Amino acid sequence: MSAARVRAALAALVLAAAVIVGGCGSGDETTTVTVGSSSTTSTTETSGGGDSQPVSVPSQDGSFDARAIYEAASPGVVTVISVFDNAGGGIFGGGGGGGSAGGQGSGFVISDDGEILTNAHVVTDAETTGGTGRPLHEASEIFVQFADRNQVEADVVGFDPFADVALLKVDPSDLDLKPLSLGSETDVHVGDAVAAIGSPFGQNQSLSVGVVSAINRSIDSLTDFGIDGALQTDASINPGNSGGPLLDAAGQVVGINQQIQTSSGGNEGVGFAVPIDLAERSVDQLRDDGKVSYAYAGVTTQPLYPQLADRLGIDADTGALVSEVVPNSPADDAGLQAGDDQIRFQGREVDAGGDVITAVNGEEVTDNADLPRIVSRLNPGDTITLDVIRDGDEEQVELTLGERPTSVTP
Repeated sequence: MSAARVRAALAALVLAAAVIVGGCGSGDETTTVTVGSSSTTSTTETSGGGDSQPVSVPSQDGSFDARAIYEAASPGVVTVISVFDNAGGGIFGGGGGGGSAGGQGSGFVISDDGEILTNAHVVTDAETTGGTGRPLHEASEIFVQFADRNQVEADVVGFDPFADVALLKVDPSDLDLKPLSLGSETDVHVGDAVAAIGSPFGQNQSLSVGVVSAINRSIDSLTDFGIDGALQTDASINPGNSGGPLLDAAGQVVGINQQIQTSSGGNEGVGFAVPIDLAERSVDQLRDDGKVSYAYAGVTTQPLYPQLADRLGIDADTGALVSEVVPNSPADDAGLQAGDDQIRFQGREVDAGGDVITAVNGEEVTDNADLPRIVSRLNPGDTITLDVIRDGDEEQVELTLGERPTSVTP
């Protein structure tokens, strides 16, 4: 396992309102996760005005028409070229020393006003996996190349390291912008056909197709916290695809291609996309403030399932076992109790004796990722009601959410 993956896994043990990072890991020590896959070189409908309408693909008897999707959506997909001073460090680093380095990723137009969505790691000096707690710095120059070969400078409105999303802005004058229509990952199901358009290895406007392999995955962000609700696909995603759209059969964006899991550095049929609903949340905040804030609970959990519940004598089949409560966190203030006993069950260590969270605001917690997924859609200052089993009794605990930090120190 790479050092970056180990660091992310260790940090995840104390994440608050976040999954245990590495949900896309296989346990194979030769396997790594490449966040966004940007290539390196050496030298909803979101309306912003105008008359253009976001693209969509008419349904053809429910069939998946890759050609029609490409013809409709590709004019709205761009190549993002980032230039960094002082080549060294970060995803585009060239190995130290002076000079400059460049990176190339993908993006897509979301409004007639010149707004473009991409990954934050495409336009910052982000680490390749996991967070470091250090501030991220924007590229010194960013250029956007359109399908019609126009290439213009872009400004960073803001970026969200938690969701690995960046909002760019170009001057729309003299540009024929083709905004893409934003869908929702809630309408996506395993087995649905999808298309990815981007610039793998610098090959602009490339199309790949596949299916949704899984939903509700947890993947690395640019912080110590995971991205929850991610889509997994076997559509070919390679370095340079980062920031490009993952499209459904109607040509709507359901995800932003962000990372691959690979043992060779290239596509092996396991790619991941940031869910578009989460990205839209980022865009709304970035437009207003140029920055984002996320809710924070301050609790780490382990999954409960029927056999483990029987072993622990818990009257619930599913839920989230509280394994750690971060000191002075909202969870600590609310009195949540972590397990103080450790048992070995089915080949792994389980923290037992603490609270079991079975629902949040009445929404059942059936998977370990449910709690952070629900919390990540809320705002700091919101009060949530947790259904908790404590010492065999059912209780309700009110918890006022705080603001998520970029890193959590054990």
